[in-house]
Amino acid sequence: MRIDLHTHSTASDGTDTPAELVLGAAAAGLDVVALTDHDGTGEYTEAIAALPPGLTLVTGAELSCRLGGVGVHLLAYLFDPAEPEFARERELVRDGREPRARAMVARLRELGVPVTWERVAELARGGAVGRPHVAAAMVELGVIGSVSDAFTPEWLGSGGRAYVEKHEFDPFEAVRLVKAAGGVSVLAHPMAVKRGVVLPEGAIAELASAGLDGVEVDHMDHDAPARARLRGLAADLGLLTTGSSDYHGRNKTCELGEFTTDPEIYGEITRRATGAFPVPGAGG
Repeated sequence: MRIDLHTHSTASDGTDTPAELVLGAAAAGLDVVALTDHDGTGEYTEAIAALPPGLTLVTGAELSCRLGGVGVHLLAYLFDPAEPEFARERELVRDGREPRARAMVARLRELGVPVTWERVAELARGGAVGRPHVAAAMVELGVIGSVSDAFTPEWLGSGGRAYVEKHEFDPFEAVRLVKAAGGVSVLAHPMAVKRGVVLPEGAIAELASAGLDGVEVDHMDHDAPARARLRGLAADLGLLTTGSSDYHGRNKTCELGEFTTDPEIYGEITRRATGAFPVPGAGG
């Protein structure tokens, strides 16, 4: 089985619609794909309607968190999207996205970058506006060479010249909410140092004690030493280890299925989840 547990559609900051994403996942030879758009669940209906035979969909979300000034992303799988407390907190985070993006556009214009809100909104294609859409507009203007180049202190990276804070989860509270909604939590790309400051290992250990289920190990932003260190840490803490593409369509260079999760780990995730079940495609 080929299992990719981290992808994004136009419902957040990817360039494929949910339907295009699941069809692309099948074309890439995947057996299981998780749709993990940022802080939302509105994309599930379209993805399920388009799900082709032989492909199973895992519903999920990537939660925006912050701990001690460090940005943290938490992957939540197979939770009940209607659980009221968790749904309310996700809505608070989503509601802050547009004002934040508008403020970043304003800061960029102050810095002499002629990006417009209208173009950023167009690039979002009706989904939740985020930093990658602002970055894509900067790429079009020739200010930077790629979307990834925007996520630095020079531009939109945490603490950067055009960075704007937003409402985010506390990761310990996020782990609690995911579990209360019957879901499984996995820390996304925890050693992606090129994105900025990362959580210390002690904080990961504390999250594990608080109920964190796993860590994403095989990821494009982890080099070989980081992956080896994470595997050892996960073994010490009793955490599951996953692998995934973090696919964003044209917004990143990675491809669907570039990294995958071991079928036994996937089986354990589905065993632990009580809020929702994987959705098989017709005939799958």
